[in-house]
Amino acid sequence: MPATPNCLQEFFSSKCPKDQWGKRTLYRCKMINNPCVRLCGVAAVLLMFPLLADTKLVLQAPLDHQVVQRNAQGSADLLLQGAVPLGTTLVEVRAELGADMRGNVVDWTAVAKDAQIVDGKFTGRLKLEAGGWYALKVRFRKSAADPASLGEAVVEYVGVGEIFVIAGQSNSSNHGAEKQPTKTGMVAAFDGKKWQLANDPQPGASGGEGSFQPPFGDALVTKFKVPVGIIACGIGATSVREWLPKGATFPQPPTLEGRVSKLPGGEWESKGEAFDMLTVRMKQLGPNGFRAVLWHQGESDADQPDPKRTLVGKPYRQYLERLIVDSRKEIGWQAPWFIALCSSHGGEGVPALRDAQKSLWDDGIALEGPDSDALRGDLRDGVHFSGKGLREHGARWVDKVVPWLEKQAGVSPVR
Repeated sequence: MPATPNCLQEFFSSKCPKDQWGKRTLYRCKMINNPCVRLCGVAAVLLMFPLLADTKLVLQAPLDHQVVQRNAQGSADLLLQGAVPLGTTLVEVRAELGADMRGNVVDWTAVAKDAQIVDGKFTGRLKLEAGGWYALKVRFRKSAADPASLGEAVVEYVGVGEIFVIAGQSNSSNHGAEKQPTKTGMVAAFDGKKWQLANDPQPGASGGEGSFQPPFGDALVTKFKVPVGIIACGIGATSVREWLPKGATFPQPPTLEGRVSKLPGGEWESKGEAFDMLTVRMKQLGPNGFRAVLWHQGESDADQPDPKRTLVGKPYRQYLERLIVDSRKEIGWQAPWFIALCSSHGGEGVPALRDAQKSLWDDGIALEGPDSDALRGDLRDGVHFSGKGLREHGARWVDKVVPWLEKQAGVSPVR
């Protein structure tokens, strides 16, 4: 049909107006009533089918390098979500493991079919044993009777292991002297939008230098042979008062006033910004979606230049307890918290603040964290840790977390 090339040219030319998305459409073309143009439009769609069959699709979940918290049975029900090619009625997943990786391979398993696929999207679950990295392969089929694939998606790295939320001030974030890498390649960090290998600086926390998280995570990987996820939320130079929920009041402000405001009566209140950030990131992981919070904070409440802004003893204990209790209410479950002894600017620390932190262990509100005030000498550069100090700091967190972790259901170290 000689006119066909001219029809195609006409269709894809500037003579066809664009819709509100900037796309040319047959229905708005001035030649819509021309049977030649209609034929060309059908031909163009048919020519696209081989391309659609080869389409590589991207899932909404899971994300690459995502770690999912293992449950009391030593496994996880992994969420899968995404768009499907036209005509899909069956979504299948296969989970593969690299050499020497802990876990169990899962052969092709249906995770969504028929009515579970709505408006071109699917949601499904796949049970995975603790371990990884897993490589997930997803294929989309017209039916169980038709072996042909309409498209596929691949997520190269997915793990089921341990996740920790790490919060507090600068020594919980990225203010150490040397950036630390993950040497195992099995520690990943989540900034609220994407996962990535947890090489410093940790996404989501303040600062651009080193942290204790990579060596901490690597030690847990070596012990338990599962990937470790880090949710870094620390903010440098913050008082515990700045972490309180919005509207919490106190008589004196912290040294930095950016996250608090003064009330007409002379009291001060938290703006709730740090609290909201922390709890939002916790809730992104879902109920029981992480193992514990590691809290390292106190330097910005101890021995402040203005003594009126110093916070120790009972008031510090009261505010930190409120942060723990209110955050648990906000996320809807009793997340464990580890509290470090942390009050030093490089010296021996402040006994009244250390006692307040320790009282939360003694009363069963929090778990015992490391004594970071004991890290002195060449382990510090003033308030912050040297490269050697960061590695020692991570090791001391491991010493506190591992014995507790070994007692939790579903956890078994691999010797």
